[in-house]
Amino acid sequence: MSAEPTVDTGTLPVLCAREVDVVRDGRPILSEVSLTVRTGEHWALLGANGAGKSTLLGLLGALTHPTRGTVDVLGHRLGRVDMRSLRAYVGHVDPRHGLRSPLKVRDVVLTGLTNSIEKVPRRRPTPDQLATADHLVGLLGLGHRRDALWPTLSQGERGRVLIARALMPKPRLLLLDEPATGLDVAGREQLIERIDTLQQTHPELASVLVTHHLEELPPGTTHAMLLRDGRCLAAGPVEEILTGDLVSRCFDHPVRLFRDEGRWSVRTGRTAAALRTG
Repeated sequence: MSAEPTVDTGTLPVLCAREVDVVRDGRPILSEVSLTVRTGEHWALLGANGAGKSTLLGLLGALTHPTRGTVDVLGHRLGRVDMRSLRAYVGHVDPRHGLRSPLKVRDVVLTGLTNSIEKVPRRRPTPDQLATADHLVGLLGLGHRRDALWPTLSQGERGRVLIARALMPKPRLLLLDEPATGLDVAGREQLIERIDTLQQTHPELASVLVTHHLEELPPGTTHAMLLRDGRCLAAGPVEEILTGDLVSRCFDHPVRLFRDEGRWSVRTGRTAAALRTG
């Protein structure tokens, strides 16, 4: 087992899960799920609460092992590699970030270098690392808040800080676990705008975003997987997967989908009919 895995730079898929099962306390959480993510692809994992989205994201981020099946992350198979070292190459954004210290925005972003929640004592960033942190803070629209303290930030600002933090080690993979949770409309729209900007400015980056709201998907989303009861209902390019029929089956509720300027919205059948006639 290598302490510092050599990460594949593009010849293999960024992620490849094959026939994955996850069982906890005798209860199946995921069953026979397969997913391949390649460089430059931006996937959405969609499904109702309890469908297994966050569990699958944990596997893809090298946080947990499957009960059965195989997961390859950046060319390395889970179970045959030091998962802690591998996680340094994966940007994982969790809105439930457990920071308790009143760190400045820039210092929170710099903790991405050590994959730690708090600052590592006696660890001083280089001038290049400071410049990278400032660039990412600006890219996420927070240049004016660089010296603001973590407790003073809004929920939306925190979400964007955590994305900048995840990008500090220059990962090939960005995982976003319901990043718009708890945001108001303005915060959500600012977050989506910045995620979409990243997809344009970092063409080598692949991403997987977990949500159960199609309205939270950035316009640059390229692929989607629909999970229902721990199984993959459908997966592929968004144009093929995000249809009224498939999404209705995924959420067990009849809906109509609309797309305008790359953004999705959802209505029930009755509401959609009223919109057409009103």
